[in-house]
Amino acid sequence: MTGSNKDDDEEVLTLSAHALEALQLFKDEETERKLQFEKLSLQAEKDYEDLQQEKPSASMTIDDFKEDWQLSQFWYSDQTADILADALLEGADEDTVICIASAPSVYAAIAKRPRESLPTKHIYLLEFDKRFGILAGSKHFSFYDYKNPTTIPEHLRNKVDRILIDPPFLEKDCQIKSSISARTLLKKDKTSKTKNGDLKYKFISCTGERMQDLIKKIYPDSHITTFFPEHKNGLSNEFRCYASFECESWKFA
Repeated sequence: MTGSNKDDDEEVLTLSAHALEALQLFKDEETERKLQFEKLSLQAEKDYEDLQQEKPSASMTIDDFKEDWQLSQFWYSDQTADILADALLEGADEDTVICIASAPSVYAAIAKRPRESLPTKHIYLLEFDKRFGILAGSKHFSFYDYKNPTTIPEHLRNKVDRILIDPPFLEKDCQIKSSISARTLLKKDKTSKTKNGDLKYKFISCTGERMQDLIKKIYPDSHITTFFPEHKNGLSNEFRCYASFECESWKFA
C-alpha cells in the first residue's frame, strides 16, 4: 500500500471544506426561501378578507415560487409576462372574463398591478401547483390538471372571454387535452365587443415552435405571431406565441 502524501491529504481536506461550505450555502438559501414563503403564506391568510373582496395580492412576485422542473415549470421573464398581461387586458371592460391556465407568472404580473388599474376583476388562474392558491386567493384560483381536460370549475365553464393557455409539456397529448380545456372554458360567442369597442374574445397560447402544425389544427383561428416569449432561466426550447389577434406587441408572422 502506497503511503499518502501530506500535501495531497491537505488538498483533499481543503476541497472537502469548500464543498461543505457550498452545501451549507445552498441549505441556507433554501431555508431562507422557505421562511419567506411561510411569511407570505401567513400574510395571505391575514389578507384573506381582501382576497374575498377580490383584491389581487401585490405582496408576492413569481420569484417567491421556486420552479419545479419535474412539473415542467419555467417562469416567463418579467418583460414577457407583462407583454402577455397587457395583451389580455387591453380593451377589456368590467364584464370581461379572463382565464390564465398553466401560466402563473403572467397572473403574478397582473396581481402586482394596482387594483384600480385593472379593467376587470374577473381574472382567474387555473394551475396544477396548489401553491398559487396563495397568490390568487380562493375565489380566483382553481386546481387544474390537463390530464382531466373537462374538469373545469362550473363558474368558468363556457364563461371565459379571453384565455392564455400554456401547456406544460411539448407533447401532442398535452396540447390536445389543453385545447379541450380551452374550448370548455371559452364562450361560444366570439363576435361580441367590449364597451371599449374591442373584441371580447382573445386567445393566446405560448408553446414550442415545433408545435406549430398541431396548434393550427386544434386552434384554427390562431396564428403564429412575431412575438418570441422569453423565460427567466434561459430555456433553450424555441418558444413562440400563437394568438387569434394582433396587438401592439405582435403581428401575425
